Amino acid sequence: MSITIINDPELAWQERALCAQTGPEFFFPDPGSSTREAKRLCGICEERVACLEYALAKDERFGVWGGLSEKERLSLRRRQG
Repeated sequence: MSITIINDPELAWQERALCAQTGPEFFFPDPGSSTREAKRLCGICEERVACLEYALAKDERFGVWGGLSEKERLSLRRRQG
């Protein structure tokens, strides 16, 4: 197992996020699979807001970021317009 050290202070939240301690299968499920577990972890993660802000700024199109699915982030972007 390798550990990646993030030197960018703007990305340091990634090391503290709960998703860094779990497998990617929760956050990048197969099409049609549930995102419930990922959203549950996001809901208790102290880095949820930073994660969502990152995903919106980088236009992440896949997976659960900051507790929102792809469709939910797209909807949020459209409402923020």
